[in-house]
Amino acid sequence: MVEGPWEYRPMRLPPGVSRLTATTQLSIHAEFAGWELSKVRLYADGTRKVWMRRRRSHSGLPGLIT
Repeated sequence: MVEGPWEYRPMRLPPGVSRLTATTQLSIHAEFAGWELSKVRLYADGTRKVWMRRRRSHSGLPGLIT
Protein backbone atom coordinates (compact mmCIF):
# COMPACT_ATOMS: atom_id res chain seq x y z
CA MET A 1 0.00 0.00 0.00
CA VAL A 2 1.42 3.42 -0.96
CA GLU A 3 0.36 6.83 0.41
CA GLY A 4 2.35 9.96 -0.35
CA PRO A 5 6.05 9.70 0.42
CA TRP A 6 5.51 6.53 2.53
CA GLU A 7 4.70 2.96 1.66
CA TYR A 8 2.87 0.89 4.25
CA ARG A 9 2.84 -2.81 5.02
CA PRO A 10 0.11 -4.23 7.27
CA MET A 11 0.98 -7.30 9.31
CA ARG A 12 -1.15 -9.51 11.54
CA LEU A 13 0.32 -11.19 14.62
CA PRO A 14 -1.77 -14.06 16.01
CA PRO A 15 -2.87 -14.11 19.68
CA GLY A 16 -0.26 -16.68 20.77
CA VAL A 17 2.72 -14.51 19.79
CA SER A 18 4.55 -13.14 22.83
CA ARG A 19 5.69 -9.53 23.09
CA LEU A 20 9.32 -10.66 22.85
CA THR A 21 8.66 -12.65 19.66
CA ALA A 22 6.66 -9.76 18.15
CA THR A 23 9.47 -7.31 19.01
CA THR A 24 12.06 -9.60 17.44
CA GLN A 25 10.00 -10.04 14.28
CA LEU A 26 9.43 -6.30 13.87
CA SER A 27 13.10 -5.54 14.62
CA ILE A 28 14.17 -7.85 11.80
CA HIS A 29 11.88 -6.00 9.37
CA ALA A 30 13.31 -2.69 10.57
CA GLU A 31 16.97 -3.75 10.44
CA PHE A 32 17.05 -5.57 7.12
CA ALA A 33 14.25 -4.02 5.07
CA GLY A 34 14.15 -0.43 6.32
CA TRP A 35 10.65 -0.58 7.85
CA GLU A 36 9.63 1.35 10.97
CA LEU A 37 6.64 0.91 13.23
CA SER A 38 3.75 3.18 12.30
CA LYS A 39 0.76 1.90 14.27
CA VAL A 40 -0.30 -1.09 16.40
CA ARG A 41 -3.84 -2.14 17.18
CA LEU A 42 -4.45 -4.79 19.85
CA TYR A 43 -7.75 -6.67 19.63
CA ALA A 44 -9.68 -8.29 22.50
CA ASP A 45 -8.74 -11.80 21.35
CA GLY A 46 -5.01 -10.95 21.59
CA THR A 47 -4.44 -10.47 17.86
CA ARG A 48 -2.22 -7.52 16.94
CA LYS A 49 -2.52 -5.64 13.66
CA VAL A 50 0.68 -3.76 12.92
CA TRP A 51 1.37 -1.19 10.21
CA MET A 52 4.99 -0.78 9.18
CA ARG A 53 6.13 2.10 6.99
CA ARG A 54 9.18 3.21 5.06
CA ARG A 55 10.03 6.00 2.68
CA ARG A 56 9.20 5.22 -0.90
CA SER A 57 12.25 4.60 -3.01
CA HIS A 58 12.34 6.22 -6.41
CA SER A 59 14.96 3.85 -7.73
CA GLY A 60 12.86 2.00 -10.29
CA LEU A 61 14.21 0.50 -13.48
CA PRO A 62 15.88 3.01 -15.78
CA GLY A 63 13.60 4.32 -18.48
CA LEU A 64 10.37 3.41 -16.71
CA ILE A 65 7.98 6.07 -15.50
CA THR A 66 6.31 5.24 -12.20
